Amino acid sequence: MRAQRRRLVGVVVSDKMTKTVMVEVGRTARHKLYGKVLRRTKKYMAHDEESACRIGDRVEIIESRPLSRRKRWAVMRIVHSAG
Repeated sequence: MRAQRRRLVGVVVSDKMTKTVMVEVGRTARHKLYGKVLRRTKKYMAHDEESACRIGDRVEIIESRPLSRRKRWAVMRIVHSAG
């Protein structure tokens, strides 16, 4: 049986590439010593076959096989459109 693929929700910050979007995913983490809640972000390159995503769209991305050197995620669906 195949393992469940990871899913993340983030905001599209760049759509300048062909069939690829840059998605920024945010999370919260607690500081180890001081306990303060910090916001951390990470950017993922995601495959967008139809080039339907635009900057500001909230999208769900899913883990996939390596599609290029830096691209290991694919856009599953657009959760909320910016426009």
